[in-house]
Amino acid sequence: MGAVQAFHDKHDFRNTGGEDLAYRVALMAEELGEISACVTKGKDREALAEELADLLILVMGTDIAARLGLKDAFWSKMHKLMQRDARMINGRIRVSEFRDAD
Repeated sequence: MGAVQAFHDKHDFRNTGGEDLAYRVALMAEELGEISACVTKGKDREALAEELADLLILVMGTDIAARLGLKDAFWSKMHKLMQRDARMINGRIRVSEFRDAD
């Protein structure tokens, strides 16, 4: 987090629009597209790792921008996920809050 905070500080993101949440969501969507392209076009592992790093940096920066305390939210969510059951859906594992249709 310190490195991402230093990056935000270096470019004064807080005062120049770089921490606008709608903008950050758009950047994350762009990164997801680049990750998808790596997978669907069969790019090498290094390219995929770089795109995932970009997304991670954006997620961490969004935590900074919104002052969320993502570390606590992460562990809370992991605890919930560990309590969930898994189902096979179309031949793939899925762990979710399954709601049976009425």
